[in-house]
Amino acid sequence: MTQGTGTDDRLWMTPAAGRLIGEGGGVDPRRLLPALTAVACALVVAMLVVVVARPDPAPRPRLPSPVSSPPASQPARSAPAAVLAAWDERRSAAWAEGDARALARLYADGSGAGAADVRLLRDYGRRGLRVEGMATQVLGLRVAARSPGRLELVVTDRVVGAEAVGSGTPVALPVDRPSTRRVVLVREGARWVVAGVRDQDSAAASTSRTSSSSKS
Repeated sequence: MTQGTGTDDRLWMTPAAGRLIGEGGGVDPRRLLPALTAVACALVVAMLVVVVARPDPAPRPRLPSPVSSPPASQPARSAPAAVLAAWDERRSAAWAEGDARALARLYADGSGAGAADVRLLRDYGRRGLRVEGMATQVLGLRVAARSPGRLELVVTDRVVGAEAVGSGTPVALPVDRPSTRRVVLVREGARWVVAGVRDQDSAAASTSRTSSSSKS
């Protein structure tokens, strides 16, 4: 086989590729760098075209946030038990602050129970005492009569946790014995006030004495 010359061995190269070959047959790095840069740019452009042409993924549907609802067993604030509990809380706050006017506003005008309650609070105040921590435990509750602006309740309760607070060490007051009363509340504007309180134990004893007298 006849060997070709160096010039014939490079006939397959394009003119541009031939210019990359140096006189000694080696590759000139300075001439190779622009070609590599052009190839890299072409690849970047091709990748950008693919990314831009790719369709955006469909948005995921947003689930509605759950709405919390009050428990079914939670009583409405207008229920008789809730009305009585709110009234007891306001009475406890008035006693803790020694506020006779706030206590008087919890009773209807002319209420004997209200007058006695205010008188007792003022008696403590004259001795420099307030009563804190007073809580009413309701042991039994029955609705005897009900109308839009009037509640008549038969309540068995007792007062616990009360402390006489003054300049010295707080003194725990004796725990009240359970008692049953008929409490009448009336609505005055947006608030409920006590119109009357009657001791059911005394009423029952009075009825028993009257019945015994009529039979004798």
